[in-house]
Amino acid sequence: MSEVELVLLDQNENCTVYTIQFLSDDLNEFEKFVSKIRADATLDNDYRAIARFIDQILDFGALERYFRPEGKMKDSVVALPTIKSRLRLYCLRLSDKILILGNGGEKKTRTYDEDNSLKGYVVALQRFEELLKAGVRDGTVSITENEIQTDKTFEL
Repeated sequence: MSEVELVLLDQNENCTVYTIQFLSDDLNEFEKFVSKIRADATLDNDYRAIARFIDQILDFGALERYFRPEGKMKDSVVALPTIKSRLRLYCLRLSDKILILGNGGEKKTRTYDEDNSLKGYVVALQRFEELLKAGVRDGTVSITENEIQTDKTFEL
């Protein structure tokens, strides 16, 4: 079990963007993704495409068209970008106005299930979404139209 907390990255009237941070780590999940990808110059164009999508999401909201569905039918896991790319950034798209950025990496297999690292990022987001839903049910998490309110840490 690892403790994680929700971290606000950016917020405006169109979209609130979060990530998660393992309390045992110095970097949050999105920062880990960026630092890993920025270290590989061959992935620069793919990274810039994802950065442009994130800018568009902040400008217009986390609209469904910006993402590719990735997880299971019962979860909100999606990936950036929708264009052909060697990279995947896994996210939880809770609504047009709430997005949680996760981690990701270079996609070298047909599906994320075939890559242990990518699968781990997706499973972590799936589990975090379950914990958020449980928090809403027990009153420790409140999700409004455009934000998630909680002061708790989660056991992932």
